[in-house]
Amino acid sequence: MEHRLAALALAVWLPFAGPVPGAADPATECGGGSQVEIGACVADTLERVDASVEIHLGFATRAANDLDAITGREVARPALEAAQAAWSAYRDAHCDHVGAMFGGGSGTGIGIDSCRIELGRARAEELMRHAR
Repeated sequence: MEHRLAALALAVWLPFAGPVPGAADPATECGGGSQVEIGACVADTLERVDASVEIHLGFATRAANDLDAITGREVARPALEAAQAAWSAYRDAHCDHVGAMFGGGSGTGIGIDSCRIELGRARAEELMRHAR
């Protein structure tokens, strides 16, 4: 069962594991088109990346629970929960800063979502590393 879940997570995660070759950022991965089309594409990608982070967090939580059960100590899960909360706060603050650097321009939302995609992809990878 656990191997099937890992395979499912890998299948969900792989498309978001890293940038498409030759693409500089998530907005570029969406290809050409109007700003509205790129914004919609980036927003869709962010939804999938957020879902991937949640899947990987579930695997990491199960691994932390297993470790806590084996050791008889409750430290791994609370540490993971604290780390996830800190990462989420960092992501929000950092991407808000990225958005502020657009100076209120029309690309602000795309910039913020692209930042969240990049950090989310990295977080999913990190969570999977510790879920093994």
